[in-house]
Amino acid sequence: GQFRHYTEKLKISHTITRPIYPLPSPIVPYFTIPTEIKTMDEITKLASQGCCRTANPHDTVINSECVYTFHSPYTTSKGIVVNLSTFIGTIEELAFTKSSSEDESGLFIRISKERVPKSTTVNGEGEDKEPDVTPVATKLGIGIDGGFLAEQDKFETVSKYSVVLLSKSSGVVAELPYDEETKHDFPMAVSASADSIIHHAGLSVKQDLKAWELDDEPKPVSKYAENLPFVDNGVKVSPDPNDWKCEKTGEKNNGHLWLNLSTGFIGGGRKNWDGSGGTNGALDHFMETGEKYPLVVKLGTITEDISTADCYSYAKDEDGPVTIPNLKELLERRGIKVAGMQKTVKSTAELEVELNANYAFDAITEKGAHLVPVTGPGLHGLQNLGNSCYMNSVVQMLFSGTVAELSSRYGCNNSTDITSSSLLDVSPVTAPDDLLCQTAKVSCALTSGLFCGPLPASVEVSEDVSLSDPKFRLAPRMFKHTVGHDHVDFRTGQQQDAAQYFQYLLEKLDRAELGGKDRIPKKNEDGSVLVSSHLFSFKTESRIVCGADGLIKYKESNSENMLSLRIPKTKSAALEDGAPEHKRQKSEGDDEKEKTEVPTVTFDACLEEWSAQTTLDDYRWPHLQNSFSPLSTSQMRFCNFPRYLVVQMQRYELGDDWQPHKIEVEIDVPEQISLQNLRGTGPQEGENLVPSETEVASEAPAVPAAPTIDENALAQLMDMGFNMNGCKRALMAVGGSNVEAAMNWVFDHNGDPDFNDPLPEGGQDTTAAKSSGSGVDEGMVMSLVESLGCFTIDQVRAAVKHCSGAADRAADWLFSHMDDLDGAIASLESNSAQPSAGGGSSKPLEDGEGKYTLVGLISHIGKNTGSGHYVAHLKKDRKWVIFNDEKVALSENPPIRHAYMYLFQRNDSIGSLHPGF
Repeated sequence: GQFRHYTEKLKISHTITRPIYPLPSPIVPYFTIPTEIKTMDEITKLASQGCCRTANPHDTVINSECVYTFHSPYTTSKGIVVNLSTFIGTIEELAFTKSSSEDESGLFIRISKERVPKSTTVNGEGEDKEPDVTPVATKLGIGIDGGFLAEQDKFETVSKYSVVLLSKSSGVVAELPYDEETKHDFPMAVSASADSIIHHAGLSVKQDLKAWELDDEPKPVSKYAENLPFVDNGVKVSPDPNDWKCEKTGEKNNGHLWLNLSTGFIGGGRKNWDGSGGTNGALDHFMETGEKYPLVVKLGTITEDISTADCYSYAKDEDGPVTIPNLKELLERRGIKVAGMQKTVKSTAELEVELNANYAFDAITEKGAHLVPVTGPGLHGLQNLGNSCYMNSVVQMLFSGTVAELSSRYGCNNSTDITSSSLLDVSPVTAPDDLLCQTAKVSCALTSGLFCGPLPASVEVSEDVSLSDPKFRLAPRMFKHTVGHDHVDFRTGQQQDAAQYFQYLLEKLDRAELGGKDRIPKKNEDGSVLVSSHLFSFKTESRIVCGADGLIKYKESNSENMLSLRIPKTKSAALEDGAPEHKRQKSEGDDEKEKTEVPTVTFDACLEEWSAQTTLDDYRWPHLQNSFSPLSTSQMRFCNFPRYLVVQMQRYELGDDWQPHKIEVEIDVPEQISLQNLRGTGPQEGENLVPSETEVASEAPAVPAAPTIDENALAQLMDMGFNMNGCKRALMAVGGSNVEAAMNWVFDHNGDPDFNDPLPEGGQDTTAAKSSGSGVDEGMVMSLVESLGCFTIDQVRAAVKHCSGAADRAADWLFSHMDDLDGAIASLESNSAQPSAGGGSSKPLEDGEGKYTLVGLISHIGKNTGSGHYVAHLKKDRKWVIFNDEKVALSENPPIRHAYMYLFQRNDSIGSLHPGF
């Protein structure tokens, strides 16, 4: 108060008086006011205004990376700043959105971390010395004597924290260090908020926990909890974590201490398989006391929400994580008051996720040592989050620079400015779930090269710190969550199909781009945007010849973004003369093992199989009163050639055991292809065309012909208790005789207002008529309804229509949208009814000469697409580069013959960016 009094007095004096003689410069005041006092006043003021909250275990806390960029506490000395009110972490330049007011300010905790090598002592005398030679592993193990060094044995993390007062207009207004010595100088609300953020598991770990599904089943309630023996030995546990230590070894609190709820004994937890963890003190105490006191709780995980505490039972018939309903009462008997307690250490599940993520499988196999590593813009790997190689491969193919248009929209184009993109202009609170923002975050990181580390000497796992240094690692957790959180498969930590993910990602991107078109910089003249799938979209033309009268019909498909080719095994190349039919001996000098000879199929043979004339047995001809013509044929051609053509090879087929099996075959794919001979021509002069449906309707009699109703089928349906009119409607909708399909129709439509009404004159059901005019094969629809068994006719019909009549894709689409199937179908119908709202969807598809160059491929190793491993190979500056998760290197022999997906670019588009991107 005295400081403030004299400060105000000096200000008034300086304002009113004017000296009549020169004053010495500079003026030296009688006293100085410490900056810390003024700063703390500002912090206290903001804290009293509700600018800080205490995070509970269920809050979303982002304390490990910026939501807009891949900056982490390790990246620079500035680390990241986490808002004490929203718990969202950003770099300080993006702490406020562009739309926020200039005078906006807030309190943040700055988190900065550095990984430093551990020092060793010489002769036990305490002299620090950097280890100059890494011991050679002699045993297959991590963290054991003679084994590989665990990460924590080589490095330690130095963390620094500070409370920051940030203003949008002025940046950092004030910053004070925050540690064990200074934390008590801050208002209690500020220190409680800062501690809750620092010790929170964070969003990344919570997402990993959910993906790994470690807690598939709820933890059982321990049967020992209710009548747990209590040893009244006077032991009270200190509330100060600094006082906790293992009573067996004397080791201070290391995040692995467990309290025995019966005896009050504090001991270390079990060792992990890699040598990390505790001292086994708690388990040894349980054994030494006759296995009478089995329940323990991990110190540091206890909060007001008792359900979040880490409890374990050592009893042989439980031996696992448990729930202890009376935990609060048991803790109070040891002097622990749970009110106000905060989480300070990682739980067992969190540590298990971290352990799995850090396990270096390649340290044992040492694969890829001959490859030459590369780094720089467009040459940065992505961390495997646990079976996420399918996602990493697709993301590298789309957003690392190979597809220039997507890199232009979402990336940085070799610039290091990753903060100015308009796609990042969203609130920090909504940024983690905003697909446009997270896509820009990934693409900017890949194309800028800002996070690239020093070039390693080899791609094999070695002692090069850049290979595991967190400041150089890109872990696309938020992107994975944003794309897959509402998908039944992609939200898990299991391996998935890369081709399915590619199509699902484009679908999600299209929706996001249409909904956020105001943030996309390049638009068409009418204000609409071209969606990302426009670059890959093509339509096919089917030339259908009626077997009854030879009339021809041309049918155009809905747009597709991937060409799926079946592999004709019958057209595989013959083996060389003199070689055995199935096996051939290796050349002299190789080992004595026999190698199975893999047949080769040319890419042209696959295209010929796709474009070959096929027989149609179940196509209904409108001009023949919707009857079948068994000798009808169909042939496919391209309507347009997209800028980028993605080709999927159907390398997997169902075996006799109904399990997917890989087709062991090589595909001879040239790097230059021409599809000109597969362009559709449309109706030609002299062809006799099938009358249009409008013409057929105008020439038809007043009462159109309807399918003949099978009387036996009608009787079976009526025996089930349904009205005759309803049974007739059902049979009319499914062709007249299929009882099972009619039953399904009845269950779907028995609530229709006209279900029991008499049929219109002529017997044609309006519902069936409506269905037949939907542009889909109703026979296929009914077949899918019967085989899938869990979808309605309308749902299946919408899926078949969306997937251009492809039954397998329709089934896949239905299962992948089960969480909100009605919403997904409504979205499809909305886009179909309002094409102008679709932006890019209403624009004509791009076309050009059908000559292409191979620029990328995704390969798969494993018995089916839901297991194994995915690797991407992309052409960068005319050289092939392999992207094996985080490993990026020049490829000596790209596996073109073994790829699962191929990316071709149309030759006339190479070097020229699409104007809409």
